[in-house]
Amino acid sequence: MPDAYYDERADNTARKLKDTRSTRLTLAQIKQLRKMNDLKKFEKVNDTRRLQRQYRAPAPEQAAGL
Repeated sequence: MPDAYYDERADNTARKLKDTRSTRLTLAQIKQLRKMNDLKKFEKVNDTRRLQRQYRAPAPEQAAGL
């Protein structure tokens, strides 16, 4: 699991006024985007499970105060 989504060393997004063409993605950038997408999916599943456990209805024996 990566430490952060943003890598300051890989940030080369400074544009000039003459830059009208979009940049091509390298294979390393595509791989990084895929990993970030996988991590977001993993976090969403874990958050969904955590919220389901937190807000589900109490079990019948717990509701009766046993």
